[in-house]
Amino acid sequence: MTELLGIPVQALFGQLLLGLINGSFYALLSLGLAIIFGLLNIINFTHGAQYMLGAFVAWFALQWLGLNYWVALVIAPLVVGLVGILLEYTMLRRLYKEDHLYGLLLTFGLAMMFEGSFVHWFGVSGQPYATPELLQGGLNLGFMYLPIYRAWIIIASLALCFGTWYLIERTKLGSYLRAGTENPQLMQAFGINVPVLVTLTYGYGVALAAFAGVLAAPIYQVSPVMGSNLLIIVFAIVVIGGMGSIMGAILTSLAMGLIEGLTKVFYPEASSTVIFLIMIIVLLARPAGLFGKET
Repeated sequence: MTELLGIPVQALFGQLLLGLINGSFYALLSLGLAIIFGLLNIINFTHGAQYMLGAFVAWFALQWLGLNYWVALVIAPLVVGLVGILLEYTMLRRLYKEDHLYGLLLTFGLAMMFEGSFVHWFGVSGQPYATPELLQGGLNLGFMYLPIYRAWIIIASLALCFGTWYLIERTKLGSYLRAGTENPQLMQAFGINVPVLVTLTYGYGVALAAFAGVLAAPIYQVSPVMGSNLLIIVFAIVVIGGMGSIMGAILTSLAMGLIEGLTKVFYPEASSTVIFLIMIIVLLARPAGLFGKET
């Protein structure tokens, strides 16, 4: 078997693939967090629970309604996004002018309520969700075996992430969103309904988490604690990239996923902490993050 730096090539590329898959999930989740914080000024600790809700909506749709994976990819983000819109309309919008701590505490409490309720109903053991038939199997690339579903996760995640970046940074709608959060009075004077834009923005950020949950369901079992296991890592990635930086969230997520995968090859003991070590180094050198703007 061919080796590279003393490591079998298949093992090395297998871990890089795993890192890229994890990075794809990190990118979708950190992107939603970056949008919500950058445009709404809310630190959304409910994000992990909303990721979990997306996976459970897909599972409910299959078990109770017989709706397949492809339908769930559309339904779950819509359902969870509507739940997010309801939360924003009834609770979060009252906190936009307050200190970040109030929003953090509220969303943290909501996350505990969601997770606790699902643990009570389903326990902590996961529920299986089958890989769609169209995406089963894999491709032999010679140097490694590439499962088709893993490739689909990477393609779908990157397409959605960079599409979202283009929407916010390069379109008129995105300019309305940014202007509406920076100077809402001026935008309202031009006839733009800023509260509706803000509500829809939060709903979209939540829908990204739900979409990631559906993608994760066939790989990781659908579990009430699946979101809390990822949330702290995702927050660390958002801090490294720069709070509120959309491109920073995407690029940092992919980079951290690959670094995590390489660490599992060369020094497995540090794989669970390497992202936090990088966060400490970045904060000491550049407190605003790699792509963040100094205040």
